[in-house]
Amino acid sequence: MKILLYGINYSPELTGIGKYSGEMACWLAAQGHEVRVVTAPPYYPDWKVWQGFSSWRFSKRQEAGVTVIRCPLYVPSRPTAIKRLLHLISFSLSSAFAVLAQLRWKPDLVMLVVPTMFCAPQALALAKLTGAKSVLHIQDYEVDALFGLSIVKGDKLKRFAFAFERAVLRAFDRVSTISSGMLQRAEQKGVDKEQLRFFPNWSETARFHDVPRNAQLLSRLGVDPAKRVLLYSGNIGEKQGLECVIDAAEQLAERTELVFLVVGEGAGKARLLDMCLQRGLSNVIFAPLQPYEDLPSLLASADCHLVIQKRGAADAVLPSKLTNILAVGGNALITADPDTSLGLLCSEYPGIATLVEPESVRALIMGIEAVLAMPVPNVIATRYASEFLDKDHILTRFLAEI
Repeated sequence: MKILLYGINYSPELTGIGKYSGEMACWLAAQGHEVRVVTAPPYYPDWKVWQGFSSWRFSKRQEAGVTVIRCPLYVPSRPTAIKRLLHLISFSLSSAFAVLAQLRWKPDLVMLVVPTMFCAPQALALAKLTGAKSVLHIQDYEVDALFGLSIVKGDKLKRFAFAFERAVLRAFDRVSTISSGMLQRAEQKGVDKEQLRFFPNWSETARFHDVPRNAQLLSRLGVDPAKRVLLYSGNIGEKQGLECVIDAAEQLAERTELVFLVVGEGAGKARLLDMCLQRGLSNVIFAPLQPYEDLPSLLASADCHLVIQKRGAADAVLPSKLTNILAVGGNALITADPDTSLGLLCSEYPGIATLVEPESVRALIMGIEAVLAMPVPNVIATRYASEFLDKDHILTRFLAEI
């Protein structure tokens, strides 16, 4: 089968959507499918195009058996509301040429990964003109996130954005997303239940099974291996609201056996560094993103995993980091309301993680204490991961369903 995968994020990005899109394309190619990808140069999560790639030129090359076409885009070093929109629009405009150039190739399946919804018109046009099946895979509800986090404001703009989103969702043959709560939201937006497919993010569970704590890795990151590690790993952006972690660290500064380790990059990192410097905090250590090969050891070395989100992001975005945390048997502290996908997960599988109120420093500190009292490894988490999050099982089922 000829499959076109279309999305702004792709390998070699190590976190978030790009990681999963890259793994999916390589898996499909390994199964014997002819796979092409239209994407952008890697820039996430540090909002800077990686060395060896260009933000202004088209490129086409083979990567792990996949034909990857990278398109120019604008990448703001300090993303604001307007700059984020220009960033997304710039990719939609440049990539439209690459997508419509696939008319001669005639794909059997066109799959658009959201964000960004701005790319939907050309994806639908290609599918219509070639007779391909169209699939919209929602990793983030970008419209909900933009307005829920007040990144974009205005009642008229909001009504237009949601009307456009509704029309796009209904136009695809299939709409898939990564959680039960996000599926329910798609129904609320007008998608017929027969169109919907559940396609969760996955983990290479075998890589994360029975991994020991790595004192050498912690020392390399500047952490005393004898201390209890409270880890946040991933994107440091607006959706997370990590300022409350710094506030919690300040209140727990006298607990010398605890250390906060923040591993990652993103638009909000400089602000957090300034907060720690101004408050003279020595119990918060920052480190860059680690190679994927070291991820199992990093996750296995934490006593508490901080899965932090603002309230407005709940069920608009779902933290992909949680899959590997569960696979390694980590004890996660999740900030989400009980009626969100993460909240429902915690109620349906008691003990899988600790759920606390978002954007509350007091709740965060109480949650940390609860997590530190939990046994390690978390066997409920590892059992759930092996049963529901295995990469081969998820991808095989999804391909059969679409």
